[in-house]
Parts: sequence; structure tokens; C-alpha cells
Amino acid sequence: QVQLVESGGGLVQAGGSLRLSCAASGVTFSVYAMGWFRQAPGKERELIAAINWSGTGTYHSDSVKGRFTISRDNAKNTVYLQMNSLKPEDTAVYYCAARHLGGIVRSQYEYDHWGQGTQVTVSS
Repeated sequence: QVQLVESGGGLVQAGGSLRLSCAASGVTFSVYAMGWFRQAPGKERELIAAINWSGTGTYHSDSVKGRFTISRDNAKNTVYLQMNSLKPEDTAVYYCAARHLGGIVRSQYEYDHWGQGTQVTVSS
């Protein structure tokens, strides 16, 4: 059974930092591309960062480029999202997702497995 479990969300002041983690089980983690999505109230779910199976290729959306960094540790079956210089507009539920034997894609419909989400709230 595939499980993705996010952790690390919480409440932080603007300008602060958080690191999200997503631990995978029940999969051969190293053959999955991984993505971090977020969904704010009343908005569509959007891809903000993704990483290929080996960690050699990454994508960051314009809205987070230069502030957020995705990385992975295949030995620990974990993908991370380091979030710096947080802004109130970063407030959302953050989800990790896995795409089997795939490269980096932006569409949420191309991902096979999802975590339950973790809330990130940035106060001004």
C-alpha cells in the first residue's frame, strides 16, 4: 500500500522559514518523480516544485523561485521542500505527490499518489 505522509507545516510569521517533508512507503521511491502542490481556499491546486527520480532535475514555479527549494533523499524515501522568505500569499494546504517512472510534469492529473496535505499559514 502506497503512503505519502507530509509533515512540517504550521504557523509562521512573514519572512520566516519552514521545511516540509514527505515520507514515502510501499513504493520503490527512487523510480518516482515527486512534486509539491499547494491549494489555497477558493483556488486551484498548483504545482510549485518538482524533482525527477534522481534529483538531478528540478522545477520551481515563478511564484516560489528563489525562495523555495525541493530536494530528495532516496536513501530515506523522503522529499523535502525548504521554504524561506515566506509570504502571507504562501498560505495554503501543501501536498506531495508521486509520479511513477515519469519526469517532471505540471498537471496534477499525471501524478499517481498523493499525501493527505499539511497546512501552512503565514501571518503578516
